[in-house]
Formats: sequence, C-alpha cells, structure tokens
Amino acid sequence: MRLMKLKYFLLFILLVFSLGACSKKNMGWGVLLWYIDDPEIPSGVLLPVQSRSNIEQAWITGIPEAYDTQDRQLAMVPLPHLEYFRSKAAAEKYAETFAEYAVIYAEVMQDGLPIRDKPENNARRTYRLRLGEYIKILEKVEGVDAISTTGTPLEGDWFKVLTESGSVGFCFSLRLRMFEHGTSPLGEAPVEADTSGDKDLELVLSRIWYPESYRTMINSGNLDLDALSKNYSFTSGISTGRARINLEKGSAEFPYRRITKTGDRSWNFDGTSLNVILRSETTLEVEWEDENKAKQKESFVILPVSVENIVNQEKERRQNKFQGLYNRGPRFVSPNYGTMTLNAAGDFRWGGIEALHGELLPDTVLGSGVLDLEYNLTGDMAERYTGAMALRFDRASGGRLTCVFIYTLDHQGLRLEFIPADLVSNRNVGRRSPSPFVIYFSTEH
Repeated sequence: MRLMKLKYFLLFILLVFSLGACSKKNMGWGVLLWYIDDPEIPSGVLLPVQSRSNIEQAWITGIPEAYDTQDRQLAMVPLPHLEYFRSKAAAEKYAETFAEYAVIYAEVMQDGLPIRDKPENNARRTYRLRLGEYIKILEKVEGVDAISTTGTPLEGDWFKVLTESGSVGFCFSLRLRMFEHGTSPLGEAPVEADTSGDKDLELVLSRIWYPESYRTMINSGNLDLDALSKNYSFTSGISTGRARINLEKGSAEFPYRRITKTGDRSWNFDGTSLNVILRSETTLEVEWEDENKAKQKESFVILPVSVENIVNQEKERRQNKFQGLYNRGPRFVSPNYGTMTLNAAGDFRWGGIEALHGELLPDTVLGSGVLDLEYNLTGDMAERYTGAMALRFDRASGGRLTCVFIYTLDHQGLRLEFIPADLVSNRNVGRRSPSPFVIYFSTEH
C-alpha cells in the first residue's frame, strides 16, 4: 500500500511539472472498462484524462469526487482498461451505450476457450483463455450461429470481450458464467465453511494433497522428476473459493461459495460435482465429473516432506552418482568398442561407436548423447552392481535412442552390461539379461 501511495505521489509530481502546477486542463475523457480497486471505482465510470504515461503504459486520470475517499488526486489505469475520447460529450455518449454491460464480467468455464477476431466459429483465434480466467463483457454483438459437432446450433450469444491483460475480441457465451461485479478483487468472495469443531474438514482444507502415485514413488525410491516437478495435486482453494485438481490426465477448477457436510468425513463443494471423502489422516478420495459429465475418482495423500525437497534430494542423489563416474574418468577406453568421454554437464561423446552398429545399436545412432541416472536397481541387483544408467544416443534422423545399462565402477575402470527394454519396469532393473552384452572400459586420467 505504501509503495502504491508513493507511486501516485511521484506521478502527481511529474504531472505538476509537465502540465503546470495551476493547470487543471484535461487532455480528454475516458470510460473505465475494467474496475479499479485502489481507489475503488467500478467499470463504466467517466474519468477525466490528464495524461498518458508510455513508461507505465497507463492513463493518468482524475478521480471523481464520489470515489475519492483518501484525498487522492490521481488514478492510474492500464491503457486497454479505458476507452479514451477527446471530448466529454463523446465519452458520455459511449458511457450510455456501455451502461447495459458496464459491471458485467464473466468467468471462463472451459480451458482453452478462444477469443476470435470476428464473431464466428471459423474466425482467427487471437487469444486462448484459461479455465477460471475472468474477462470483461463489453457488448453483445451479432454473429454467425455457433454450431456443435453434431451440426445443431449451440445456445448462447456472441460478445465483444476484454481480458485483464488487454486482449480484445469476440467470444461465444456457452462456456462463460456472467455476473455483476463492483470493485472487490475478482474471485475473492468469502467461502462459507464452518470448520469449528470439525478437525477433519480443517485438515482437508489446510493441506495440499498429492496423487497417491507420489507416495508410491517415494516409498519405492523410484522417482519420476518430470511428474513431481509438475506438482500434480488437489487444493481446496478455501481463500479464493476455487478448488483445483491438477493431474497428468488434465486439470479442472471448481468455483464454489459453500462447503456442505454430506456424511461421516465427506463433503460437497456446493454448486459443483466435486465431493471429497477423508479415508484416513493422510488419504483423501476426490470424486468429480469431467467436462463430458464422465465420473472421475482419484486418491490423494499428504506427503511427509515437500515435493520441492523430494525433487532436490533426488537431483542431488543423481548428481553424486554422476560425479562418481566423472571423477573416475572422465575418459573410459575399451580396446574393442572405442572411447567414451563424459563432460561435467552430463553429456557424453563415444568415439568408435561404429563398432556397436549392427551388434547392439542401429547404424543411425551417433556417438553423442546424454547420460541419465534416473534408473534404479532392485533386489540383490543393488548389492551386486554400482547402479543403472540410461545412455540416450543422438540419432542422425533426429531424436534419441535410449539404452539401459547396469554398471560396476571399480579401481580398474567401468563395466557396462546392456539390459533389454523388456527387463526394465518403470525405471527399475531387477534382473540381468540371460545373454548379457558386456563392455569393459579402463580409465585414463
């Protein structure tokens, strides 16, 4: 708040110098398209425009007396959020036509909903809306009827809309939830959820819940960093009234204003298909309907440590494994199969890879690639070998070919043993090939 006040003060000083301390002449007038929450001014209000700041990409306007609650002289409005006119009469005329939709906003109910450059389905898409995004309705327009995939007309109308970032275009209303809005921050209406005396609901609402597969990965030590880094989860959104499910198979958001108890340790997020059941102190079952009305169910859990810590620990484990290989080499020489050299970034160069063409590798494989230590040994394999690695070979035609090896690192050098793909399960290696292909390397320092 102090920074905002300072900003307004500095803008005022600049205006004094640029316009003259005693001048009150406006450069024009504008109609506010998107509300201001500081000071609180709803959309549709007429504002005197004093200057345009190209640095801030904003209009500097006066504040009508009815909305001046802090003796403030100026407001700053992003350029796309105000319709500018040179004359007050022109601004007043626009404000009259805008009045019907002045305080009408909409919430996007479908991820990827397009804004188009014309009010027709086949027009060019200019913007892709996110699920739960808020947009400003500017006016209703005539457009070409939207047709479903079955050939029937869809219910709804075309509207000219404005995004908060400033994109303007046309959107069909079927997947929009329109509502009136004043000046409070969008999406921050209070949620009705009585947690007093209900420790179970308090637990559900206060934690981030992760897919059960995360716990399985952690318990097995077989971590998929790609999946973990995406932070798949269920969050109640108690502070915003927007519960969210984020999974590999897709995401969904559920706007709500009340949570209702439906049974012992079960609740419904009113107005949505979202139901949750607390199965234990660490397991939550979540049920919902997807956009095709198909029922979905997923189990989520509380993790003992944060996902960020798990990812960092696994990255450190892999780095330590790689450092052990790099320190022992980084150059490994085989009398039969050439020389493999590691670099500190995790890439490798394999001179003489042609010796493996036709025997282990196709001819299109090049002698370069990336070494990955995401694979694990299980059972007694972990005692007999140092580890498992993937060599991801570059191909002449593009892309990479992944080959998995178990390896032993000792004072003599490096021993690689090829593992066929059918012996690898979910990045785990539990047994050797019945006809092992072995490559021995000595080290050179």
